[in-house]
Amino acid sequence: MVKEIYDITGMSCSACSARVEKAVAKVVGAENVSVNLLTNSMQVKYDELKTSTENIIDAVINAGYGASLKAGKKGYRDIGIRERRTIDTEISEMQTRLIWSLIFLIPTVFISMHSMLGISIEIFDGLENAVTFTFAQFLLILPIMYLNRKYYINGFKNLFHGAPNMDTLVGLGSMAAAIFGAFALFRIGYGLGHGDLNLVAEYSRNLYFESAGMIVTLITVGKYFEARAKGSTTRAVEALINLAPKTATVLRDGVEENISVEDLIIGDIILTKPGESFAADGVVIEGESTVDEAAITGESLPVEKIVGSKITGGTINKSGFIKFRAEKVGGDTAISKIISLVEEASASKAPIAKTADKIAGIFVPAVILISIAAGGFWLMNGATVEFAFSIAVSILVISCPCALGLATPVAIMVGTGKGAENGILIKSGEALETAHEINTVVVDKTGTLTEGKPFVTNILTFDIDADELLKIAAGLESKSEHPLAKSVTNCAAEKNLQPYEVQNFRAIFGKGVQAEILTNPYSLTPIPYYAGNEKFLAETGFNLSNISEKISALAAEGKTPIIFASDKKLLGVIAAADIEKSTSKIAVDAFKNLGVEVVMLTGDNKFTAKNIADKLGIKNFVAEVLPEDKAAEIEKLQAAGKKVAMIGDGINDAPALVKANLGMAIGAGTDVAIESADAVLVRNDLLDAVSAIRLSKAVLKNIKQNLFWAFFYNIICIPLAAGVFYPAFGLKLSPMIGAAAMSLSSVCVVLNALRLKFFKVQHSEISTEKNSFAQVQIENLKINQVEEETKLKTELKIEGMMCQNCVKHVYKALSKMDGVTGVEVSLENKNAVVTSTKEISLDEFASVIDDAGYELVR
Repeated sequence: MVKEIYDITGMSCSACSARVEKAVAKVVGAENVSVNLLTNSMQVKYDELKTSTENIIDAVINAGYGASLKAGKKGYRDIGIRERRTIDTEISEMQTRLIWSLIFLIPTVFISMHSMLGISIEIFDGLENAVTFTFAQFLLILPIMYLNRKYYINGFKNLFHGAPNMDTLVGLGSMAAAIFGAFALFRIGYGLGHGDLNLVAEYSRNLYFESAGMIVTLITVGKYFEARAKGSTTRAVEALINLAPKTATVLRDGVEENISVEDLIIGDIILTKPGESFAADGVVIEGESTVDEAAITGESLPVEKIVGSKITGGTINKSGFIKFRAEKVGGDTAISKIISLVEEASASKAPIAKTADKIAGIFVPAVILISIAAGGFWLMNGATVEFAFSIAVSILVISCPCALGLATPVAIMVGTGKGAENGILIKSGEALETAHEINTVVVDKTGTLTEGKPFVTNILTFDIDADELLKIAAGLESKSEHPLAKSVTNCAAEKNLQPYEVQNFRAIFGKGVQAEILTNPYSLTPIPYYAGNEKFLAETGFNLSNISEKISALAAEGKTPIIFASDKKLLGVIAAADIEKSTSKIAVDAFKNLGVEVVMLTGDNKFTAKNIADKLGIKNFVAEVLPEDKAAEIEKLQAAGKKVAMIGDGINDAPALVKANLGMAIGAGTDVAIESADAVLVRNDLLDAVSAIRLSKAVLKNIKQNLFWAFFYNIICIPLAAGVFYPAFGLKLSPMIGAAAMSLSSVCVVLNALRLKFFKVQHSEISTEKNSFAQVQIENLKINQVEEETKLKTELKIEGMMCQNCVKHVYKALSKMDGVTGVEVSLENKNAVVTSTKEISLDEFASVIDDAGYELVR
């Protein structure tokens, strides 16, 4: 079985996509046919032994549409640019057509209705000017009809293929109005020529050229906004393509060359500097660095890379120089596979069937038949040609699907506008319609439920004040670019603590940092301090047995512990983690109140995932998932009959955002996630996702009301236009009144939709401003405290100290002695008090003091 994607042209409504799908499904060997009206694409899985691409394309062409095989993986960048240009050109052309249509429509309407407004125009007033009045309108609508000729071409083509759609009724109604107007022009000329002013008056009152132009112009307005929404998938793929670099620096035969990524081959040695993106998938052969893999894994913290580590194309080198060997290039790289996932998900995503288009499948041919039957009936019963033609045209005009067509898009337009006012950007009417059916919400953890960056959560101190530990920690971490280091320095800054100045800073890759700090004013030599992970401190010589349980407990909570120590003892532990947003718990509870199940997906480890899920009351979560796994989880839920919304912010979420029935991107997320999603939450507030679903329910209720009024209008007006009440009551609906009634029905629909402006969006009153230190848990553990009875204090009288420099020399010399835990030197008293854990003889003290250049007084 082969799966391929085709570009389809000529579709204008869901009746078209249904016809294409039905035609291809009839091809022997074709299975799983899915046509997407929004992206104008079709995905087909077929048996290549039974059929071929040519047969599938022929089936589409025979159905009255165009088809071509979508380009493959090679040349993704050029394909994306071409698709973007095609969509931009379509929107630009439609905008131009709309503007010029309005330029000609406005004077047409003014001329036809100026007398109703009490305005007198001499050349158009009076029966003697009837030809001028009529011919001016006729000339003005010709450009409008030409500009919007696609409605007539597509409408009549579909009619001839036996599959009339909304374009057919629009084309028929507009064309019939124009033809009747042209017919009236001849009758007016005839009346004037033969002095039959009654005939002139009758046809002058029954002109509705403005309806012919108004119909196609109003439909073009809706089509214009629809076209603007159609570009989102292409922009998403384009953003993915731009993620990877265009060129790469390779080492070939010992010479560095800058080449296009398309020229890379497996085995190439690629050089990547800090700040650059990796051009292929491979393995590190030289260098070490941290890499931002959030685009692929969703992990919020950079990942350390050393020799032997795997590299993924499209990820970003953060700190060091990396030389790696390419193992996968071109279409086989991870980023190319993500592009493929996005495209396939877009093509297979079933279009939301518009209620109006579904009804049109029955309504359109029914109206055409009623119009012909009614006209024929009156002709056979002795009515004049003018009377019968007037009846037929009145039915087409009054039944023109303006109200039926506006029922959905106007409500959606008002709904999306209301959402935008409140930070909820809904990209299309399809998304708004879908949201009301959602019963399961899949939420990405990092950046969606959480802040997306680490904050200090715990401070464990060992015989040291928390502020003092923070000053030391901030000093050590001030020279590091690691996100965990930033969380420490930010915490100190929020408490207005001044970090200690550090000297001889050194970062030990993958382990920690060490530096010297002068914390004691009496010391000439700074003391070495260390900060890092458990392995680093153990290798440095510290016994961590007393705190290993605490460190494990912090790790189990999804936190990253950083251990701090001086040259002689452990000082404390500072733990950091990506914390949940203040509104996340409220939003999760709100979803539950709406009957929506919440599922959390994340690329993070199970400990971190469980910790966040427990805090937010989320029962179902999946951790350590890759991009393709996220899309697969969405499919599992859909296979179980769920209507799924996906909420995320990373590039790695793009396939899942597209695969879901509804994709929502957090506003501060990546461009790719935003472009792939159906809705964007500008305020980064998960409560807006709840509001989006509530808004959708309100819009769908409004649409149903609009459809009811549109049908109610047709049920009453079609019999009236057909002359059903004419024999008994003399009631006959003239085309002019029919056009007015049609316009009135549209006004009613619009006014009802405007009620959505009163929809209320509720936001949490909780402040989203973060104060790291306010949320920190502080605990003091006495693991370094030595029992008083084991401490020994010795007072030493010292001669020769003349200044503070002398005090520092003595302090330094005594502090280095084995067993000494504290030294206090007084220049005024000419003495030093030494605290030690063992007995030290006076001879030992005398030797050390003598070496420092001073004398011990015994």
